[in-house]
Amino acid sequence: MNPRLQVIAGPLKDSTFALPSGEIHIGRDPSNLLSISDPSLSRRHCALSREGDSYRIRDLDSRNGTSVNGAAIKDVRLCHGDQIAVGDSIFLLLLHEDAEESSAGRVEYEDSLTQATAQFRPQDVLYLQPDRILKELPASSRVARNLNALLKISQVVHSIRDLDELQGQILKLIFDVVPAERGAILLDGKGDEPFASAFARHRVAKSALPVRISRTITCQVMQKGLAILGADVPGSNDLADVESLVSSHVRSLLCVPLTVFQKVTGCIYLDTGNAAARFDEDHLHLVAAIAGTSAVALENARRMQWLEHENLRLSTELNLDHNLIGESSRMKEVYQFLARVAPTESNVLLTGESGTGKELAARAIHRNSPRSSKPFVAINCAAIPEGLLESELFGYERGAFTGAVAQKKGRLEVANGGVVFLDEIGELALGLQGKLLRVLQEREFERVGGTRPISVNIRVIAATNRDLGEAVRTGMFRNDLFYRLNVLSLVLPPLRERREDIAVLADYLVAKYVQKFNVKSKKLSPQAMACLLNYEWPGNVRELENALERALVMSVQDVIQPEDLPESILEKALTPGIAGAKYHNQVREVKKQLILNAMQESKGNYTHAAQILGVHVNYLHRLIRNLDIKEAVRSSPDLRPGSGPSQRRASSQLET
Repeated sequence: MNPRLQVIAGPLKDSTFALPSGEIHIGRDPSNLLSISDPSLSRRHCALSREGDSYRIRDLDSRNGTSVNGAAIKDVRLCHGDQIAVGDSIFLLLLHEDAEESSAGRVEYEDSLTQATAQFRPQDVLYLQPDRILKELPASSRVARNLNALLKISQVVHSIRDLDELQGQILKLIFDVVPAERGAILLDGKGDEPFASAFARHRVAKSALPVRISRTITCQVMQKGLAILGADVPGSNDLADVESLVSSHVRSLLCVPLTVFQKVTGCIYLDTGNAAARFDEDHLHLVAAIAGTSAVALENARRMQWLEHENLRLSTELNLDHNLIGESSRMKEVYQFLARVAPTESNVLLTGESGTGKELAARAIHRNSPRSSKPFVAINCAAIPEGLLESELFGYERGAFTGAVAQKKGRLEVANGGVVFLDEIGELALGLQGKLLRVLQEREFERVGGTRPISVNIRVIAATNRDLGEAVRTGMFRNDLFYRLNVLSLVLPPLRERREDIAVLADYLVAKYVQKFNVKSKKLSPQAMACLLNYEWPGNVRELENALERALVMSVQDVIQPEDLPESILEKALTPGIAGAKYHNQVREVKKQLILNAMQESKGNYTHAAQILGVHVNYLHRLIRNLDIKEAVRSSPDLRPGSGPSQRRASSQLET
């Protein structure tokens, strides 16, 4: 058994993907094992999982759905040879080595030269000239049948919009009047590929053999715009030795062009192996007439299909382009805010705890704004020393200070026309706050050591994890600057307030680091995921990212287990009933008792207790916080404040 997916249509056409024994996700998000750049796909579209000697596919509540053999599905077991359609892509599930030859409706081309028994121009088709029909053809049942078929096709082609359904109906009606065993409609392609699509059918619907087509004949029809009839293939000098025709026992074939506004847009190909039902020129005239009647409808259906895909693509592009991960209600509010403010020129203030994605939100605003082609300059106000920050922001003139041997542009000047992202704006010194206020008001500044004002056209996005309102009240931040920055404000939610996003984030981050470290793909065990969902995440997404990177490196199995996660995550009690919860909860209780014993022995002195335990005092504080034993320490009879200096110190430390 060699399970694999063969791509027969879509962006990854002609590719083959081996299927692993575990689960594989398909979607447009890079975290999927099979990622496809197709806007009609959802981020996580569907999942394939091994089930015995076969596979099962389930749709992950995708926007456009998943189809198997043309039918929409939610969860279904797959068989060898099934076709899976997601967005613009079609996959063929192959479970055996001989699978390539068993695909129904697949087209194969045979390069060979052929001599036609008849050739003519489409405008000479008899059935498209009513006056000539009346003059030259006798009234017979065959003529009446052919004209009736043309009438039916004329009615059908103007009532069906879906391209595949239209092609299927045309071939069905052709089979009613032409003794063909196989048929195909091929539409022109671009570049080196002569055909963009090939729709093939057998007269017997259950036939599992592919429809084999002579590439030479179809290309000749496309290039010259001539209809071709091979009435007697075995008796033809050019066709009798063609392997594909011999192996298919083809006795007659014909191929006619599809022409729209004097441009050949495709062709209709038919053949038969029945010696008693050879094609003649009447069949050729009839199929050419059908081609003339249906060519415009096929082109319109194809253009409609393209327009629908293009509309979907453009709609997707018009939606917010961002790198934030999450589908929770809180994150949807964030996306709506970003989409509304991005096209404007107003200043934006982003607040929220460290690690919540403030810079990603700022970059999303820039990417979706009219300034997207201009610079995005990020400045961390806390990372640059106060003495250097002014020259970094405004630049300096030559000789402005010792070491200023040449003029240097500041970052505000570099960002002219674009966006300046001031991260940790709450750490900006009061003196620089006044100068920044002038930039926001006047859109001009002077370099350090300069006298000439420099005008800039910038949009400012500021971010902080501090409460600027409180900083204004305490005099640590200028209220006028605060109001200038706080035109549009957004609070990025902490991870503990959007726990439903943790699983999606975890899968994405694991896939990211699998690719980064070039290691074997790993999954999170249900127990490890329970630990992640149970943790409070004071460091938010940044802490989750670090935890999963560590887990991926430390794990020696194909599945990440709780013991691979950082100890701080395991210090939170797990819900009983989860595998491993008993062990981890008992370890947690032992830690709590050890700490309480050490605190009692040290009479509330944290430093002494840390020495007893053999850990750093900061680690002891973290353990007490993570193990939720502040109240237990505070309420211990031996540690109640007021009984001595050490007890009073302990009480003070607990309060902080």
